[in-house]
Amino acid sequence: MNIAVILAGGVGSRLGYEFPKQFFKVAGKSVIEHTIDVFENNQLIDEIAVVVHAAYTSTVETMVLNNGWKKVRKILKGGVERYESSLAAISAYEDDLNHNLIFHDAVRPMLSQHILNSVVAALEKYNAVDVAVPSTDTIIKVDESGELIESVPNRKYLMRGQTPQAFKLHTIKKAYEIALQDPEFSSSDDCGTVVKYLPNEKVFVVAGEEANMKLTYKEDTYLLDKLFQLRSANLHTKVDYHLLKGKVIVIFGGSSGIGQKMAEIAQEYGAQVFSFSRKCSQTDIADKNSVKEALQKVYSVTQRIDYVVNTAAILKKEPLMNMKQSTIEQMIRTNYDGMVNVAIESYPYLKESKGQLLLYTSSSYTRGRAFYSIYSSTKAAAVNFTQALAQEWEPAEIKVNVINPERTKTPMRVMNFGNEPDSTLLSSEEVAEVSLQTLLSDFTGQVIDIKLRKTNS
Repeated sequence: MNIAVILAGGVGSRLGYEFPKQFFKVAGKSVIEHTIDVFENNQLIDEIAVVVHAAYTSTVETMVLNNGWKKVRKILKGGVERYESSLAAISAYEDDLNHNLIFHDAVRPMLSQHILNSVVAALEKYNAVDVAVPSTDTIIKVDESGELIESVPNRKYLMRGQTPQAFKLHTIKKAYEIALQDPEFSSSDDCGTVVKYLPNEKVFVVAGEEANMKLTYKEDTYLLDKLFQLRSANLHTKVDYHLLKGKVIVIFGGSSGIGQKMAEIAQEYGAQVFSFSRKCSQTDIADKNSVKEALQKVYSVTQRIDYVVNTAAILKKEPLMNMKQSTIEQMIRTNYDGMVNVAIESYPYLKESKGQLLLYTSSSYTRGRAFYSIYSSTKAAAVNFTQALAQEWEPAEIKVNVINPERTKTPMRVMNFGNEPDSTLLSSEEVAEVSLQTLLSDFTGQVIDIKLRKTNS
């Protein structure tokens, strides 16, 4: 079996918070939840063990129940030193020395499935596997004083270690058995233990990624936040649209474009869809009472609302200094205030159904573009708003996600850019399909990226 061991025994003193760094919240979940999700969703991982400080055992137990993880089978008590946590896992599984143990820091939540798959594959040939990235900085070795350079190693042969580190159980067990007989043994790295005490054992190195960072210092929290913001979640598999049957979906901005296509597809599969817009129902999301009335109308008929989708937006492409004040205010009121209004008024209904709020951003949210100053900034706000609400509404079990499509053929885009080749644009139907998949997913706090499929010419 391939057993993932999540090392979460640290107390995180260097982060400067009162709680361990693995419980820091980012993108709607704690760091350790994001990390466990990676292994839970990997088909090559058979079982997960979490090694945690004794004081936080019940916290992890609650997470297992709330997240519905099926692979987490053991919650083990960690030791003061990292290697003691590794030993706890080794002892827990030593009944079968043919197991593979994949050790991973709980505070590396950005681990990609590619790295994980590569690590597991390498275990078919090697008994010990590490993950590392090349050192781009010059590494110096100092003397005992710490003030004078002793040597400058060739960085060609230097790499920075990451996790996971993976082993045949019999290999890592043997390494520690020898190490523990050494009165001067000290280690914070499992591969280092193998290299030192089993010198004839080859340790294979899998190429890591810079994004696979470790949360260590307070400054890292800002970088991690940004990485999560920029990282998109991709829906690789089609979901069963029949799961929409009987669901009640409210779409603001549903009279055209993406919203209209969502309504058509959802209705085809048996969902009850209620579309509102300025055009078809005189519903203005910039007016809080207008949103409130729309939702009340739906609830009075259905007695539940499962999903609320807001595709309504305004784009006026022109230089800021040429833009009328009324136009600026209109865009802000619709794109930002309207989004907030929809969220506030949807909350009681989504809390009751444990449903989802789905919002929309634009590829311009990562970098503001000329002639897009107001639009881009409101779409950047949509991402931050999503991630904040996902965390804020987690206790109510409401999911909040935001769709980030590439250039999409909608009436709004045609009005601002004119006719463009269809091959250069996503269709409204493509975006609608992924949007519905998102509603049926377990994602929350995620930016769902939809990219134009490249075709060979």
